[in-house]
Amino acid sequence: MELEALRSIYEGDDCFKELSPTSFQFRIGDHEDPKAFLLDVSWPETYPETAPQLSLQAFFNNRISPTTKQDVISKLEEQAEENLGTAMMYTLFEWAKENQADLMENHQPLKEAVTPDSTNDTEAPSPVSVSKKKEKKEQLTKAQKRKLISRTDNKGELPRGWNWVDVIKVK
Repeated sequence: MELEALRSIYEGDDCFKELSPTSFQFRIGDHEDPKAFLLDVSWPETYPETAPQLSLQAFFNNRISPTTKQDVISKLEEQAEENLGTAMMYTLFEWAKENQADLMENHQPLKEAVTPDSTNDTEAPSPVSVSKKKEKKEQLTKAQKRKLISRTDNKGELPRGWNWVDVIKVK
């Protein structure tokens, strides 16, 4: 019943992905958002009487520190405990979307992806500066510019039919 409801609610939503009838992924935030995360949820056999299993171990979340991951999971588990005995997936997903800023308030992006076996507690990760690359404009040679100018009128527009092809009839 709940599975059908989730399928109909999130149909066409690229934030929701059904991995199997009992496991799902839900992206909270946009792809470009440094505070976005991917929540893996799987239902135990006794769901909804027991809380679903929540995880942030997806590759998408490698830039999130382990302490932030633990904070997010603990807050989501509190919400799951409040909703035990009822269908809670939609409630959890929507609560996570609404409270994304609070969940990720202590998030500092990591320079390198963190793997479970390569974490070092002695070194503090430094935040990465986020910079957007400017799109390069097409560079034309002088000859290309002259040719372009010779084809345009006084408004800078190409004359009608400049790229038409003549059809030749062969007898």
